[in-house]
Amino acid sequence: MAMGSGSAGQGTALILILLCFLLRAESAKFTVGDSSGWSFGASSWPKGKSFMAGDVLVFNYDPSVHNVVAVSSAGYSSCTTPGGAKVYSSGSDEVTLVKGTNYFVCNFAGHCESGMKIAVTAV
Repeated sequence: MAMGSGSAGQGTALILILLCFLLRAESAKFTVGDSSGWSFGASSWPKGKSFMAGDVLVFNYDPSVHNVVAVSSAGYSSCTTPGGAKVYSSGSDEVTLVKGTNYFVCNFAGHCESGMKIAVTAV
């Protein structure tokens, strides 16, 4: 009885899966809004992308007219910034994602309400 054809295929598949995991084990950097940067309409930017805890979001924007605020789900939904929220304002901020959904808004008047917010889920 021939042995190994199934085993070899399974072994190769296992090696490929392990290789993919190892290659993705390092954190990745994502520029929010891609070449447009952090701006209005950003809420759709995360769609179709896969994020892992430890990945880094890079927010590029003009700090005289925008900022980035890490908020809770409630702050995201209501476009409010709770006291003690982490506010980024350098214009080139790097934020490391934690496992779960990470919420960010611009809290300049009317900006969040106009779509300048994102919810990014990291596994």
